[in-house]
Amino acid sequence: MDQNLGLIFLSELVGTAMLVLLGCGVVANVVLKGNKGFGGGFLMINFGWGLAVFAGVVVSIYSGAHINPAVTFGLLAKDLVQGNEVNWAAVPVYIIAQLIGAFIGAVLCWLAYKQHFDIEEDPGAKLGTFSTGPGIRHNGWNLATEIIGTFVLVFVVVGFGAQGGDAELGVPAGLASLGALPVALLVVGIGASLGGPTGYAINPARDLGPRIAHALLPIKGKGSSDWSYSWIPVAGPIIGGVIGGATAPLLIATIAGA
Repeated sequence: MDQNLGLIFLSELVGTAMLVLLGCGVVANVVLKGNKGFGGGFLMINFGWGLAVFAGVVVSIYSGAHINPAVTFGLLAKDLVQGNEVNWAAVPVYIIAQLIGAFIGAVLCWLAYKQHFDIEEDPGAKLGTFSTGPGIRHNGWNLATEIIGTFVLVFVVVGFGAQGGDAELGVPAGLASLGALPVALLVVGIGASLGGPTGYAINPARDLGPRIAHALLPIKGKGSSDWSYSWIPVAGPIIGGVIGGATAPLLIATIAGA
């Protein structure tokens, strides 16, 4: 299907903004003082992020609902391994739209919770609403956790797409190939199983866009944006996504030929 790069940009921007607005929103609801959901726990955050992915996928079906640079790079790796034609012009369109969309979603979340940000005294809780951080800080192990979690995400997406999901939907390969509800449940599962050590960014745009928003917004008593850690939720998901995208078709082809 021939696609318009402008519409791909708009689709990814809206989808990623929706993802981040609802995802950061559930974190804000749980960790910021005075909210109805205050103290709701990590599982509530897991389900909130899963439903945020559901919403993001639904509204960005035109572009294949990547809404994640790790998915974009993972699907690029899949196409290169399989010898498929690659639309190189679309790659930066996806990435830029995702980053801008994530920034917009974070700003909208801040506006929705402005009064609660104002009364919250803990700078860590404020930053945690925008971006991820490790439970135990160790760059090597934190990076490994992000690689593994994102590998699971992309490996499953590619595996499902190989069963005909892309052709049936008539959209580019992406999260849409898995379907909105299954991918939402997949993200809940990754969070519940692998999210504890780092808060499971598994998406460079989801972490970097809101972190930039945290740095730029006039948030009372916000403290540091923790830029020394910021490379991990960017590099880890990209590495994991590429590994998942490259290995899934090879494994699938081996099994199919057995």
